[in-house]
Amino acid sequence: MSTKTIEVKGMSCGNCVNSVTEALSSIDGLANVKVDLAFGTASFQEEKPVSEEEVKAAIERIGFTAGNFK
Repeated sequence: MSTKTIEVKGMSCGNCVNSVTEALSSIDGLANVKVDLAFGTASFQEEKPVSEEEVKAAIERIGFTAGNFK
């Protein structure tokens, strides 16, 4: 399993963290989602390949801006 981190812009509270966590956790193939409000990032492990576009779309669908993968 590989671990990836993406920037998430626009989060301001715990509810934002919960929303992003839920959105990414719902993607088949992602596990161990951890969202860090202070750093504005979301990290996850890929159990199977998931496209960067799919991850970004899930973040943007709930009203946040997906930045670059780190």
